[in-house]
Order: sequence, then C-alpha cells, then structure tokens
Amino acid sequence: MVCGEVLRYLDKSTDVSCTYCKRSDSGHIVCPNGHYICEQCHNQDAMRVIEDIMFTTESIDPNEIAELAFGFPGLPMLGCQHAYIAGGALMAALKNEGTVHVTNGDIKEVFKRTRKQAHGGYCGLSGVCGIVPAIGACFALLTGSKCGTDKEQRTTMEVVSRVTRAITEITGPSCCKAYVRTALKVAVDFLRGNLEVKLPSRGDTVCRYSSRHPHGCRGSRCPYFAE
Repeated sequence: MVCGEVLRYLDKSTDVSCTYCKRSDSGHIVCPNGHYICEQCHNQDAMRVIEDIMFTTESIDPNEIAELAFGFPGLPMLGCQHAYIAGGALMAALKNEGTVHVTNGDIKEVFKRTRKQAHGGYCGLSGVCGIVPAIGACFALLTGSKCGTDKEQRTTMEVVSRVTRAITEITGPSCCKAYVRTALKVAVDFLRGNLEVKLPSRGDTVCRYSSRHPHGCRGSRCPYFAE
C-alpha cells in the first residue's frame, strides 16, 4: 500500500508506528522497508465507499451487493474490509427486501460490532476470520441476541458455527472474497430455513480476481474459480 513490497507476517507482535498517522501500535504484519499502516488508516478509503454502497443500493441480492463493493479499485485483495462488505451486504439486502425492519443505523451498528473483532491477519493468528463475527453481528441484531438471552443467542451462535465450518472448507490459502461469497450463501440459506426471509442466493458467481491473490489462488479447488 506504500511501496509495493510483499508484506511479512510475524509470529509475534512487534512495536510499530503508522506511516500515515504516526500512531504507536503493536502489529503482526509489516513491510520489509519499515512501513506500517494501522487499521484505521488502512480501512478509511474503502470504508467510505463500502458505506455509500450499502446505504444507497436497491438490490435485494447480498451477493450482487458484495460483488459491487469488490469492484472498488482501492479495495485490497485481502483484508478485513471484506468483513464489513459481508455484514453490510446482508443487512442492505434485508433492508431493501423488507420482511424484517432494517435501517441504515442497523448497518452502522453491524459495522461497529464488526470493528471489535475483525483485525487484519487475525484469521491466521487466532483462527477466526472477521467475516464470521460480521455475520454474527447481523443475526444478533435481527434476533435481539445479547448475553443472557436464550433462543436468540443460540440462533446467532448456530449460524456463526455454520459460517465458520463453510469457510474452513475452502481455506488453504485464505481468500477473503471467497469467504464473503460462502458466508452470504450460508446466511441466506439460514434466513430462509429459520426466519422465513427469502433473499436471492446466486450459485453461479465467477471470480475475476484470481490473478491478484498475493499468496496464490486455490485455482480449481475454489468453487468460484473461472476455468
């Protein structure tokens, strides 16, 4: 993002300073030339575009909305911006479809909750992809789940466990765009089967970003790979 060098992924965090805002931080992803960009600076341009798409789209197809966001030239191939795309696309589609009442304020709330758990590189460091809690935040809002609730929290945890399993099945190496597509399919299927909300579920998505994958695309092992 600064000089184009291949980033280094560290086993343990190191003290760093953001190249842009100079904020001190501890990070696991650094540039060999000493550059570092904090989460806030790394996300800000893409987040403005993601929010604009989610607040203005009229589509009821979450995958269509996600693919539109993927097309933003400033969106990195990998990164936790994809968590916001996943949660935002699902909530925007629900807002437009209308069976459940969803507002732009609800979408912002999903983003706030996602921000607490979606951090760059932590899919590898902790085994939790930020897209998982993003989808969980959507269902927590839809069901009213919080600590101490019964069925609501169980429902949210159930869909989160299904998303985690589905993402695990297409890991190696990780691909945020594949994870978004898969997570949204799981979420749409769960909505249809458990909350009686019917959103479109595209099954023919073909990826246009394979050549950009910095760790090597899975190729034919990915369900979205273009032969």
